[in-house]
Amino acid sequence: MSSLQSAIERCLAAGEATPETRQTFLQFRDALTQGKIRAAEKTSGQWTVNTWVKQGILLGFRLGVLAEMGAGSGLSFVDKDTFPARHFAVEDRVRVVPGGSSVREGAYVAPSVICMPPMYINVGAFVDEGSMVDSHALVGSCAQIGKRVHLSAAAQIGGVLEPVNAAPVIIEDDVLVGGNCGVYEGTLVHARAVLGAGTVLTRSTPLYDLVRGEVYRATADKPLEVPENAVVVPGSRAVKKGVAAEWGISLYTPVIVKYRDEKTDRGVELEDWLR
Repeated sequence: MSSLQSAIERCLAAGEATPETRQTFLQFRDALTQGKIRAAEKTSGQWTVNTWVKQGILLGFRLGVLAEMGAGSGLSFVDKDTFPARHFAVEDRVRVVPGGSSVREGAYVAPSVICMPPMYINVGAFVDEGSMVDSHALVGSCAQIGKRVHLSAAAQIGGVLEPVNAAPVIIEDDVLVGGNCGVYEGTLVHARAVLGAGTVLTRSTPLYDLVRGEVYRATADKPLEVPENAVVVPGSRAVKKGVAAEWGISLYTPVIVKYRDEKTDRGVELEDWLR
């Protein structure tokens, strides 16, 4: 894809909206939609941000003009014409259950993914095979979702499009994200972790590991990371200073209470026959 990268970088440098620029962008968007390129990818065990891909998405917003969409469907939308809603065919092998869901062009949704209504997958997102995006769940721009991930009802996976060099939210393979969870600001959830319902993870949220006796935090150059196989639930920690201590106030914090075992696996296993 080096030639496509070079073409996008030339378009950005030129700063002009020409027919050739638009054609280059459409080729770029098709590659995103097909999963041939992605905003971040794992190489040699480390996640790397593809800055040029994020820049290409931003180029699309710059080139786009407002257009009416949804004509004839009974629904009316006005959005940038460079990022219309995706249309799926049977051969795509993606189940989009009726009920108000939407996936933007430029988002990759692999065969065998299930989309329960209503849910939304934004441009630049990557959702891998066997995953389920449940009702009222959001996959934000450039978020990376691994294989066999279950995003439960009302789970919010934040997108990180800007700054372009910042890592997006990454959910690795076989992760369960419980209902009403929020994962934001480039958080990296490693494989087979379980986020209990209502867990919220951000760059400013310390993660307390009761099993290993450690506290995990984001740094200036690294996101918050949830260890592999960790089971995380919402918790609280007492404020021990000032009037908050006098009033007995506690603050929310996510807590690792165990690591996955056979009992956990039985509780979170995704049924193959659903797919």
